[in-house]
Amino acid sequence: MDSAERALVAAGELRIGWAARAMPVLTALGERFAAERPFDGLRIAACLHVTAETAVLMGTLKAGGAEIALAASNPLSTQDDVAEALREYGVVVHARAGVTMDAYYHHIHQALDIVPDIVLDDGCDLVNILHTERTELLETVSGGCEETTTGIIRLRQMAAEKALRFPVVAVNDTRTKRMFDNRYGTGQSTMDGIMRATNTLLAGKTVVVAGFGYCGRGVAERARGLGARVVVTEIDPVKALDASLQGYDVRSMAAAARAGDVFVTVTGNRDVIRGEHLAEMKDGAILANAGHFDVEIDVRALDDLAHVVHRGVRPNTDEYVLADGRRLLLLAEGRLVNLTAAEGHPAAVMDMSFSAQVLSVAWLVRERARLEPGVYDVPGEVDVEVARLKLAAAGIEMDDLTADQEEYLHSWRLGS
Repeated sequence: MDSAERALVAAGELRIGWAARAMPVLTALGERFAAERPFDGLRIAACLHVTAETAVLMGTLKAGGAEIALAASNPLSTQDDVAEALREYGVVVHARAGVTMDAYYHHIHQALDIVPDIVLDDGCDLVNILHTERTELLETVSGGCEETTTGIIRLRQMAAEKALRFPVVAVNDTRTKRMFDNRYGTGQSTMDGIMRATNTLLAGKTVVVAGFGYCGRGVAERARGLGARVVVTEIDPVKALDASLQGYDVRSMAAAARAGDVFVTVTGNRDVIRGEHLAEMKDGAILANAGHFDVEIDVRALDDLAHVVHRGVRPNTDEYVLADGRRLLLLAEGRLVNLTAAEGHPAAVMDMSFSAQVLSVAWLVRERARLEPGVYDVPGEVDVEVARLKLAAAGIEMDDLTADQEEYLHSWRLGS
């Protein structure tokens, strides 16, 4: 190893150590699993964002005895210093920042070469490849976990069509994941990515948030907290009503396009911002995507509208100049802005999500012999355990039900 590689490893180790300080639950699980060794002999193929927080997850699984091969779940999100440090820790890593799409998929194939027993996915690309291109491996896979809304949508469709060949735990759908990771993590890290990429002042700006699920409401809350006027677009009438009753200005994208200074897509669907919307936007409008895949902003339509494109006017910012001189700023090539232009969710948030992930793997290992192919919710006790461990680590105390309170809640005989 030359001096540059040693420096990269050292930087990665520092970054991982810093993240681990804010991840006491996952660290404690690593200590427990090191004693119990529940994953001895288990081969895990993972397709996740290669960040410092993911490194702590990998360390926890490895402490439990797992053999791991890791690929990135986004071509731009890999932290190269973390990847190098993980290799030194004995995790096989197939990832590098800024790779082509061909290289991205090649890395996933390389991770699958481990012939996995369990798979961990972030967006369903690895599971998709297993079911389309690497079907010879399906007999060895006994289960998996998926951590994103986008991935769960795809998996539930696979299950509905009877195409899914093994059980998958919907880690994304836990209360702790939706409330804290999706809402607080996505909200803060998305704003962080936009500000790092543009150095824009959000106070007084009009921020358009496309989608008001858990992630969208987190983005809307953080934008409003920074002094922005927030417009929400939705296709779900209940979510649109919720946004309206929370005081947000709810409009169609056609109407919002003319008003917005900053646009954030967070829907899990494609073509949310299309050519007709781009044609109406004001000079200097900023376009950012916080959904998993780079399909929410129609970048091809943006290319077609542009008279000239200035790449890299700032890191992770491309300027598209239209024929009439208006400039539209696309962040992170339309990919995940929080992981490309910033560092993703804070480690304290990922502590809960990855703790649910690793406990779900342990549950899968125990229960895989009786599970049929399909999408499974995380067992309720896992969600509660993660929350209790996080509260304990933070020194926060809770009340317990008294015996009389327990009886009251479980009896129909007691009246008013």
